[in-house]
Amino acid sequence: MNLMLVPGISETLLLDAVDPRAAHVRKILGMRVGDTFDIGAVNGPRGKARIVADDAAGMLLSLTWGYLPPPPLPLRLFAGLSRPQTMRKILREAGPLGFAELHFVRCLRGESSYAESSLWTDGEWRSLLEEGVQQAFSTFVPPVFHHECVSQALDAAVGCEILFADNYEATAPLARWEKRTDKPVSLFVGPERGWDGAERDAARKSGALLVHLGPRVLRTETAVTAAAMLVAARIGGLDSMDKL
Repeated sequence: MNLMLVPGISETLLLDAVDPRAAHVRKILGMRVGDTFDIGAVNGPRGKARIVADDAAGMLLSLTWGYLPPPPLPLRLFAGLSRPQTMRKILREAGPLGFAELHFVRCLRGESSYAESSLWTDGEWRSLLEEGVQQAFSTFVPPVFHHECVSQALDAAVGCEILFADNYEATAPLARWEKRTDKPVSLFVGPERGWDGAERDAARKSGALLVHLGPRVLRTETAVTAAAMLVAARIGGLDSMDKL
């Protein structure tokens, strides 16, 4: 991790001696008492942690706080539920890609069992999401929402420009899309088996623009990353090289 997320702003933090974060600081970062490393409060500022003590009682950190990192992009992801291993990859990349919200959608061609995976029921999703945020040197952990169908998800995207990625019936290339309003963007990426015809019809009725990512069929996690970067470039999200 490039930055350790902590729950909130405080002057000190005591990590249990066997806390995985403490182990990472010792073994991976090679830090000892007196050393400092980067921290961030969830959805808050970044700062520095100095190791005050590290013994059987735990690792005691003294915390100082700086400035807020850049906000997330005005971009929401609506991803069709796929196999847990695919969803894990998407969750890890969501923070680095700068999504403001994450929406996961049950689709007609998806397996109903995907929503019952321990990934979602045991809280693993949160750990994966925070892992990506820490790697991105960010602090913003996007909220996660679940929808029972595409129509419900489209209702949640009202007030946005809706881009519906589809490699079967879309004729507009996402690479040439131009944003024409100040509305946030909702990006829909289908499950591994793609969208059903009824889901495409619902998207069209909602005013969504069906777009494609080129002639090659991409894995769901690859499509999410590729589409997010194309949209980010179009809305100016990649213009700055200032350190986050």
